[in-house]
Amino acid sequence: MKQVLFIAFILLVTSPVQKVMAQIETKKQVTVLNHIAVYVADLAKATAFYKSVLNLQEIPEPFKDNRHTWFTLGSAGQLHLIQGAKVGNEHDKNEHLCFSVASVEDFVKNLDAKKVHYEDWPGKASTITNRVDGVKQIYFKDPDGHWLEINDAK
Repeated sequence: MKQVLFIAFILLVTSPVQKVMAQIETKKQVTVLNHIAVYVADLAKATAFYKSVLNLQEIPEPFKDNRHTWFTLGSAGQLHLIQGAKVGNEHDKNEHLCFSVASVEDFVKNLDAKKVHYEDWPGKASTITNRVDGVKQIYFKDPDGHWLEINDAK
């Protein structure tokens, strides 16, 4: 009887420990986004654009050298604008930053008011793409020609 109780005790004690050890062994380090850096030619112009068009909130940056602007992206991390890019760089639409909003239609009204050209994925001006999964999206460029996507993905 003592052996049965001893074995039952050992199983009770080691079973949770084994589960925890198995979880620790299979748990992998998660990599999370910290920031995105965008190289720009005119920092003041780019900063004004990201503030007024995307309504991003500027946050303190540590360099204080007039070559950096940082914005918070909430839990997604930060956007860092860095002065120094050459003017006239071409950027492919496939390489873009994407931001989600509650309503693409409402966002487009802001673009129209600011006279910012936008298009659908194929390039038709002032048109919203309706993806096969139901998400609406538009594309436009920042002052340096970096492509930006706005969509209503949840």
